[in-house]
Amino acid sequence: MTENDTARATARATDPRVRTWAPVARAVALLLGPYAEVALHDAVADRVLAVWNPMTARGPGDPSYLGELDGLDPAAPDVYGPYQKLLPDGRRLSCVSAVLRDADGRPSAVLCVNLDRGPLEQAAALLAGFAAPTAPRPEPLFERDWTERMNEVIGGHVRAQGRPLERFTREDRLAVLRELDRAGVLSVRRAAPAVATALRVSRSTVYALIAELKSESLASEILKPETPKPETRKSETPTPESE
Repeated sequence: MTENDTARATARATDPRVRTWAPVARAVALLLGPYAEVALHDAVADRVLAVWNPMTARGPGDPSYLGELDGLDPAAPDVYGPYQKLLPDGRRLSCVSAVLRDADGRPSAVLCVNLDRGPLEQAAALLAGFAAPTAPRPEPLFERDWTERMNEVIGGHVRAQGRPLERFTREDRLAVLRELDRAGVLSVRRAAPAVATALRVSRSTVYALIAELKSESLASEILKPETPKPETRKSETPTPESE
C-alpha cells in the first residue's frame, strides 16, 4: 500500500459519516452482491468516501462529480431514482441516490446504490424464450383430442373470470358446460369424469349440471315460437268471361 493509499484509508476510517453509514452500505452490498455497488460520497468536498462491491476502478478520495448539491430544493425528496446509468463496458445500471443531510439540513453525504441489470435482463430473456410459443400449433395433430379442447374452454373461463376454479359459482360451471357441449366434448363417451376432474368438482355435480342443461334445452325447444307457414295462393280458375 502506498503512502497516498494509507492516507486515504486512514481518512475513510476516521470520517464520522463512513462510521455512521458503513453498516447500512455493507448490508445492502451483502444482500444484492455481487450485482450491486454501494458508494458513499462526500457532498462537501465532492469526493468518494467509500465503495463496497466496486464496479469500476474508482476509490476513496477520487472525484465524485456530483455537482452542486446546495442547489437542491430542501423540500424535495432526498431519494432519487431508480434512474439509468451506463458503464464503459456497456452494462446498464439501475441507480438510486439518497442525499444525507446534517443536523442543519445541509447535504453532508450521498449514498448511491448501483444495480447491474445485466443478469436480470439475461434471466428475463431466458424465461421469455421458454414461455412464449414461436410457432402455430399443428391443428391436425389435435383435431380429435377432445381433452385439449376441454382444457382450452375451462382455462379460458378461468382467465376471463380472473378467479380460480375453486371459486367458480354454479353459473360459471354451467357456462363452461354449455361451451363444452357446443364444442362436442360432452358427447364423448366418459367425458364427464374428465370434466369433473378438470373443474375440481365431483362427478355427481357434473352429471346434475348436465341434466340441468338438457332440461333448459328441452324447455327452450318447447317454448320456441312456431314459424308461421307461408300462405299458399289458390290458383285462379279462368271464368268464361275471361276466356
